[in-house]
Amino acid sequence: MTNAYQNTRIEFHILQSFPVTCLNRDDVGAPKTAVVGGVPRARVSSQCWKRQVRMAMPTVGVQLGIRTKQAARLFAQACQDLGAEPSLAETCGKKLADLIVDDTLLFISKTEVRAFAEYAREKEFDSSTFKERELSRVSRRAINPAVDALDIALFGRMVAKAADMNIEAAASFAHAISTHRVSNEVEFFTALDDLADEPGSAHMGSLEFNSATYYRYISLDLGQLSQTLGEEADLKTPVEAFVKALFVAVPHARQATQSGASPWEFARVLVRNGQRLQVPFETPVQARGNNGYLQASVDALKGYIDKKEVLSGSLFGKIDARDWGEDEHFNMDDLIGWLQNHVDDIRENAHA
Repeated sequence: MTNAYQNTRIEFHILQSFPVTCLNRDDVGAPKTAVVGGVPRARVSSQCWKRQVRMAMPTVGVQLGIRTKQAARLFAQACQDLGAEPSLAETCGKKLADLIVDDTLLFISKTEVRAFAEYAREKEFDSSTFKERELSRVSRRAINPAVDALDIALFGRMVAKAADMNIEAAASFAHAISTHRVSNEVEFFTALDDLADEPGSAHMGSLEFNSATYYRYISLDLGQLSQTLGEEADLKTPVEAFVKALFVAVPHARQATQSGASPWEFARVLVRNGQRLQVPFETPVQARGNNGYLQASVDALKGYIDKKEVLSGSLFGKIDARDWGEDEHFNMDDLIGWLQNHVDDIRENAHA
């Protein structure tokens, strides 16, 4: 059967402003940065925001997979739940983990964990009879993103010792960068001792912070998502869950002392059948008087995409686009509904 969504993507071009924050720290605790267009910019790594999106997904009804280096313990407990004696379960768990992963994190669903334990039970919990090639087939049958592995389908996984378990990520995240020049600043602080006999500070220190309007680029490959979920799967629910999590997720670094809870300011969302298109913001925007960077960033984003769409002709395969954040009569629910309608239309047209 032909994949109705092959090479079809949803693109999110998001502008999000934060005041005093340190959303993503480097190895010395300072906000991450990058040089873009010859000037320093604030940066939030793709991995940082990706994790926050994943961790927000349970709030919209998604049961997550598990990322862990303790796969042996997971398998052992599952074997014990199926009747293996504790010592035998521990041996089976270790053997299963040894056959599947090396010393790295394993991204796995609870359904798969149970399937591996059922395989061990079929072998009467005799770990000497476990076969690596058989375990790969177990995984292919057990993966069920519609139940408890949608995050695995979205963010992908690589299992070096069991290549058949590899799943290509459907979602692609760029590093978020400020649309303008940013220099980190330093906050000096003191702490007082409530029981001190003498006045003065009991502790002094400093923390770096910045403030910025960030450009975030995210692409959701519907073709890859359909391939992983199964070509008969309805993509409307996964798309809704992903967009909602994308909207509410905010990196949590220093949230107790430098709270950053700002939502999207503006987004251009596109449905494409073709090459992806990202805005580099190579030229930093300039603040317009007392109006800040946001409107200048919105104008720059719109102008760049519009120009490239004209210059590229049909190569970028634009199907439709909507702007969110300016029209109060087009809210997040409307945006999700608009995307779901496109999901339906693409599928119906492919089968017409």
